[in-house]
Amino acid sequence: MWKKLVMAASLAASSTAFAANELHLYNWNNYLSDATAKRFEASCKCKLVQDYYGDNEEMLAKLAAGAKGYDLVVPTGFAVQTLIGKGAAQPLDRAQISNFKNLNPGYLGGFFDPKNQYSIPYAVTTTVLGYNETALKKAGVADKVNSWALIFDPAVLAKIKGKVIVLDSQRELMAAALMYLGKSANSADPKDWAAARNVILKAKPYWAAFNNQSYIKELTVGNMWVALGYSNDLYQAEQDALKARRPFKIGFGLQKEGNTMSIDNFVVLKDAPRKDLAYKFINFMLEGKNGAELSNEMGTGSPNQAAMAYVKKDLAKTAAIFPDKASLGRLQQLKDLNTKQRRDLNRMWSEIKLK
Repeated sequence: MWKKLVMAASLAASSTAFAANELHLYNWNNYLSDATAKRFEASCKCKLVQDYYGDNEEMLAKLAAGAKGYDLVVPTGFAVQTLIGKGAAQPLDRAQISNFKNLNPGYLGGFFDPKNQYSIPYAVTTTVLGYNETALKKAGVADKVNSWALIFDPAVLAKIKGKVIVLDSQRELMAAALMYLGKSANSADPKDWAAARNVILKAKPYWAAFNNQSYIKELTVGNMWVALGYSNDLYQAEQDALKARRPFKIGFGLQKEGNTMSIDNFVVLKDAPRKDLAYKFINFMLEGKNGAELSNEMGTGSPNQAAMAYVKKDLAKTAAIFPDKASLGRLQQLKDLNTKQRRDLNRMWSEIKLK
């Protein structure tokens, strides 16, 4: 009987240990290929469990509501500021990140974490317009793809009514409207916000939906002709349409009035159950070939200079993914808002969504 009890206890202990040998990553959609995930699992002899979000505000709200069990998150710059300010980010142990040396110095020392004490750059994206080039030519508005007028000018929208889908993101949509008006994407002037809100409300009747999850598919299959989205998602839409041999061409690109650029970062959470696995994953993704696979498969830009030797040449020349010097001057990173500004924007966003 004693042997049976010892064996049962041993099995239970090993089962518990196995279950605990998991890295829980709270990540963006389309931000890690299956092949890369499997290679990491093989290297660490652990299981990678991912949950997904479509917007920084969604991620921050879930964590603020008390969500537990996540080891690693991938916030954009301004959301890194929020996590640090709330004491939710774990100061990093650089001794466990030997591949930190592979990062491009140009992506270090961001306004959100000047000494990179809490964050490690992972991927770079821009927020741009994706479009069905074939359909827009027929509609007579293909010349507007390089301007935010394509989603905000009622005269243009009248020709593509019901064929436009925009991100369900208050920060990104407001930023686009502000830039369309010639304002800074980071303006928090109440007059600028009111003007941006009015631009959005005038355009909204022509849009089909606010959507973070399925806008790629809607563009890929031809249900939507224009999508406000992230460059990596729109790259996926372009590639999926090509693979499916759709009878139309999908394109995406920057807008002349300016765009937002996001540096998404690894942040280890202070209450992470498996900080050791979080460090292993960060170091794994900072290897050159693994970082390049993220770009080649997912269409992200890369802050990893060791990855560039392995990135596809045509991808490296795509300005919306790897901006050239001329484009960089028109790109802005969103900054964090204070409590009052966040409250005011939430109120304005509710008004926009309900009208």
